[in-house]
Amino acid sequence: MTLSAVPMRIVCLVPSITELLFDLGLEDRLVGITKFCVHPYHLKSTKTIIGGTKKVHADKVQLLQPDIIIANKEENTLEIVEAMRQIAPVWVSDIVTIQDVIRMIDDFGRLFSVRTQSRQWIDKINYAQQDFEKFIKGREWLKTAYFIWKDPYMAAGNGTFINEMMKLNHFSNIYEDREGRYPEVVVQKMRIQGDPDAIFLSSEPYPFKDEDAFELGRHTHHAKTIFVDGEMFSWYGSRLVKAFDYFKKLQDRMQEPA
Repeated sequence: MTLSAVPMRIVCLVPSITELLFDLGLEDRLVGITKFCVHPYHLKSTKTIIGGTKKVHADKVQLLQPDIIIANKEENTLEIVEAMRQIAPVWVSDIVTIQDVIRMIDDFGRLFSVRTQSRQWIDKINYAQQDFEKFIKGREWLKTAYFIWKDPYMAAGNGTFINEMMKLNHFSNIYEDREGRYPEVVVQKMRIQGDPDAIFLSSEPYPFKDEDAFELGRHTHHAKTIFVDGEMFSWYGSRLVKAFDYFKKLQDRMQEPA
């Protein structure tokens, strides 16, 4: 994307990128965010809320007179992106791997003229990743399933950032070869479709409960059911630095007896 000037008024439709923009020192330039942009928390009271990630109020965005709007291929619909393009240039991210995250942060460094801050966060992420890879080296791979939704049950599949984080943790995804990024799952068939060692229940977007863990667990032979912080698996950006520390603790939990 080429702009005639450095953007000074930013609307962000992506919670994890809102956090990244803040961490890059761009709080003063952020004028509009979604109701799901909860980190850092105080932004919800200091910035204009322009709706959610799937329902954006174009009139509110228009009034903010943004120089640029930040969107994401997965978080926001094509219809939203097209509507936003009638208001201002739209930068659309498509994040699957950590390398995609690094490229995005580097792009933001140049786009918003915050190259020093951008480089610092890239270095932090690279260091944290290398440290975690040393930590995980030699650990056995476990068969796992990562659920994001109920009624119908849906799991993270191939082509998702969550799946990349699973592989980084030596978690083999039993639904990786299913069609679609978030395939619907018949949980009664889990034993014959992979029979996982562990089932992860994400904290977002669905609020799983203890009874869900019990129901899913009984459709396997021996799987642990573990509630996990969905932000650590799916928020790309500066959150990655915290995610690697979280993954170390999760690995330790996995070693505990059932």
